[in-house]
Amino acid sequence: MVESGRAMAPERLPAPSVPDAIAAALKVLPDAPGVYLFSDSAGKIIYVGKATHLTQRVRSYWQAGGEPGAHRIRDAIAEVATLDWTVTDSTKEALLLEATLVRRHLPKYNIRLRDDRSYPYIRVTADPYPRVERTRRLVRDGSRYFGPYTTPGSVNAAMEAIKRLFQFRTCEIAIKAMERALERPCLLYDLKRCQGPCLGNIPVADYQREIDGVQLFLGGRSRAAITMLQTRMESAAEREAFEDAARIRDAVLSLETTFDEQKVPTSGRADEDVLGIARHGRHVAIACFQIRDSALVGRDVHRVEAGDSGDAELLAGFAASYYARAGEIPPSIATATEMSDPEILEFLSARREGRVEMRVPQRGDRARIVRLAERNAEEWLIRREAEEDADRERADAALSALSVALHLDASPARIECVDVSTIQGAFTVSSLTVAQEGQLAPKEYRRFRIKGVTGQDDFAAHAEALTRRFARSVADGTQRSGEAESRAWSLPDLLVIDGGRGQVSAAAAVLDAAGLTIPLVGLAKEREELWMRDASAPILLPATDPGLRLLQRLRDEAHRFAIGYHRTLRSRAATASRLDGIRGLGPTKRKALLRRFGSAAGIAAAPVEALTEVPGVDQALAARILTALGADRG
Repeated sequence: MVESGRAMAPERLPAPSVPDAIAAALKVLPDAPGVYLFSDSAGKIIYVGKATHLTQRVRSYWQAGGEPGAHRIRDAIAEVATLDWTVTDSTKEALLLEATLVRRHLPKYNIRLRDDRSYPYIRVTADPYPRVERTRRLVRDGSRYFGPYTTPGSVNAAMEAIKRLFQFRTCEIAIKAMERALERPCLLYDLKRCQGPCLGNIPVADYQREIDGVQLFLGGRSRAAITMLQTRMESAAEREAFEDAARIRDAVLSLETTFDEQKVPTSGRADEDVLGIARHGRHVAIACFQIRDSALVGRDVHRVEAGDSGDAELLAGFAASYYARAGEIPPSIATATEMSDPEILEFLSARREGRVEMRVPQRGDRARIVRLAERNAEEWLIRREAEEDADRERADAALSALSVALHLDASPARIECVDVSTIQGAFTVSSLTVAQEGQLAPKEYRRFRIKGVTGQDDFAAHAEALTRRFARSVADGTQRSGEAESRAWSLPDLLVIDGGRGQVSAAAAVLDAAGLTIPLVGLAKEREELWMRDASAPILLPATDPGLRLLQRLRDEAHRFAIGYHRTLRSRAATASRLDGIRGLGPTKRKALLRRFGSAAGIAAAPVEALTEVPGVDQALAARILTALGADRG
């Protein structure tokens, strides 16, 4: 807009009013790196931020200036009632803490990945003979992590690739340098998948060279991995170890083929991540292309909770969340839009422990790859929305079919299914799975350990589980216990029992005792019969009926969930039966002992001197352990 020959300046925000509690906190804010938390009047955390200088960053929110819409929390600063902060030793620690707190509290004004969860990684441990394993936990123990991978399938594919190319161990046996840990090796040694350090016949340096190849490959350094393997192939041929040389040759050929297919134009940086963003209304996706050694080694797409944020803020929030957990941060990141957070470069550089450059390519090969990343994000959004539309259509069809088949007054928005798992009356458990609007809702799943049933009594176990479940809900949606801060469990529109007429009768008695009139049906496995309460004959639906398929999915989920909990209790009891209850032996020491000796029997067979080599185990504790395990030292 032009007025009197002069461009109008953008509207600037006035300084917001400062509540007394905030004003008092602003006076004592330290001038140090850290994380700050804004909470509303109900005490709920609504925003988590990081800062190199807490004083400057936090005070800026209550100063005049800034454009409307430039930052979501700046526009909603009036909602902030209290301020808290945590000082960190470095900007790197602040970045990591911010990402952790955002995942824990899910503040509504933070940019976060929609599927924000524990992503899978590949971990190379810091042992003398390192293990290579999948994990979802990042622990500061000297291990090196590669990822995050967006799906379990992608991390499994990476694991299978390195298993074909390299020989390494995945077991948790404690192995010392050149010491035999097992009498006989496992099958992986015979399959040429592991070098067998447990036999005490391979020097640490030789094994480490294999691990170096694994790390080069996982880090996208295919060219360096090929060079290393070629050197080993020539060495094996000189030793006339032709079988090993042939295996390495095949690995080199596989890597060279993959590397040739991944090459990208080299006018840009050899190591760089390229971020492309796409929007469909309030739906946002960000594609991340990983380029290493001028090869495209990874392509991930992430859905982002966007709200009304602009592209610059979204990219900055994504970078903070994603790279806080990344196993490796590249020296350069290319995007189509400059990120809004001026401190993001400092945080990423501290996390990388080296300089990180943010680029906005305007022309050339990298600008083309940025556009390609944006197109991938766009195509991903289109595909995902089409899949969601198809899922909704299937869910609507299933709910409509159920309403007709079971003569319900309306489509059941919330369906719950209960199953029981036991072995001869031991470790009896029950599971509760939920479908909402025809879609499985894992966050609503619950499990119960049956406590009041002796022996194997499926009817009584169902009755106890349902009694405890409905004790958490009443017809008006309040909590029977009266705990104001505890959310009552929503009542279902349809209750499904894994079983036939007997289980349905037990469930009906519980509903009657609670004064609840909830439609009830049992799904019997034998012929997939549906038993309504007080029915003299079952309902048999065609195998292709969408309503029946929904109930089968929910029943199978309940079965899986119950069996998983049952196995956990059995496994816990198997370990607890011999090692728990020993004075001075906590979970950490117990785990270290099992990792070192493999089992309780292995611990019992070990000499006292070997037990005391485990951190935290002294002579007295070692003696108590051996006594409890009934070890014969006579």
